[in-house]
Amino acid sequence: MIKLGTMSLNVRGTTATKFAQIVSDLNLDLIELHSSAFESTDLDYLRNLKMDLQKKGLPLGYIGISNNFGVPVEQHPEQIALIKKWIDVASFMSCPLVRVFAAYIPEDCQDEEALWPPMIEAFKEVAEYGYQKGIIVGLQNHNHNNVTRTGDNLLRALNETNHPYFSHIVDTGQYAGSPGASGHHGSAHPNFDCYDSIAKTAPYAIYVRTKFYHIDSGVEEWLDYPQIVQILKALNYNGGISIVYEGKSDPIESMRKAATYLRSLL
Repeated sequence: MIKLGTMSLNVRGTTATKFAQIVSDLNLDLIELHSSAFESTDLDYLRNLKMDLQKKGLPLGYIGISNNFGVPVEQHPEQIALIKKWIDVASFMSCPLVRVFAAYIPEDCQDEEALWPPMIEAFKEVAEYGYQKGIIVGLQNHNHNNVTRTGDNLLRALNETNHPYFSHIVDTGQYAGSPGASGHHGSAHPNFDCYDSIAKTAPYAIYVRTKFYHIDSGVEEWLDYPQIVQILKALNYNGGISIVYEGKSDPIESMRKAATYLRSLL
């Protein structure tokens, strides 16, 4: 059975403990934490957080890491170390998955293709580290000058990394063409089809981030969730689904509405 969770970045500035209470009050099944929600990585803090989540009946679906392999190659060891640090935390927290990003293209970049070989090598290294620790590394697609802004590029990254513990977290709002991520403020970009990208990469997804922008009415107005849910149903998708709210209304009430809406479609 698909389980619904929600991401800590929905409530900016919150801590993992405070957010866990919010998720519990919303009667959701999972919690997803960005690394910024952890007040510490000291073992005593992690032990207390782990017990709190267990008492609330909230499995930790994934930990989100905001890395960037578009920085100069000499800075890649820092990015790799960051990911490995959070793989270690995930292992201690009994969390099966960490979220990573690919390369954001620098403004002065003259050759996007040159970003790929060192990025793939980094992916291979962190995937192998995750494999040794029993933690899956999930690559999330992202627009905004990221090399994984299309489904074809996301598949390229998966195929070139070619590691059993390197998988995919699909974000329904972060492919090029998305009304929320392509700068068109509610209308789709005419040159890209975000639903085509979702359909291409969803078969490889180990987790799904469902983005919400305008859910005030109880129905998401910017993204076509009947179509997205149909894509997932056709694949018999049975993983976690994270509610990620990026609108301007009250985030807690918006998460509640999004959960009700998704359950009605599922």
